[in-house]
Amino acid sequence: MNLDDTIVAVATPPGRGGIGVVRLAGSESKTVALAMLRLPEGRALEANRALFAELIDDESGERIDEVVATYFAAPHSYTTDDIVEISCHGSPVVLHHVMERAIANGARMAEPGEFTQRAFLNGRLDLTQAEAVRDLIDSQTLYQARLQHGN
Repeated sequence: MNLDDTIVAVATPPGRGGIGVVRLAGSESKTVALAMLRLPEGRALEANRALFAELIDDESGERIDEVVATYFAAPHSYTTDDIVEISCHGSPVVLHHVMERAIANGARMAEPGEFTQRAFLNGRLDLTQAEAVRDLIDSQTLYQARLQHGN
C-alpha cells in the first residue's frame, strides 16, 4: 500500500439501492473523477460543494447516469487527502462502471479500511477513534452504535 496512490472504493453497502456512492481519495482524485464526468457548462468542482453532473460512457460520450459529485479539498477531508465522492443510482452495474473508469484513469482499488487507515496515519483520527469507526460499522444494535460516540 502506497499512501501517495489515489484510491477508489464503493462506500455504500453491496447490492441494489436508490443511491450508491463511490469515493476517491488522493492527489489525483479530482482528475480521475473529471475524466468520467460531464459538468454543467461553466461549472467546476469546488471544495465543499455538491454539483450535479453526468456520468458519461468513455467510448460514445453518452450519458449513463445523472450523479452528484462532491469535492473535499485537502487537508479538510476525512483522510486529509483530496476526496471526490460520486453519488449515483445504486445499480451494481453503474457502480462497477465508475470503479472501472476510476481504475483505468489511474486510481487503484482501496484495501478494506484504507480510508480510515489514511485518516489515522495522516493525524485526522487517533487510534481510539479509528477503532471506534470500525466498531460503529460493525455494530448490530443502536446500543452498540451509541457506545462508539459515548452517548
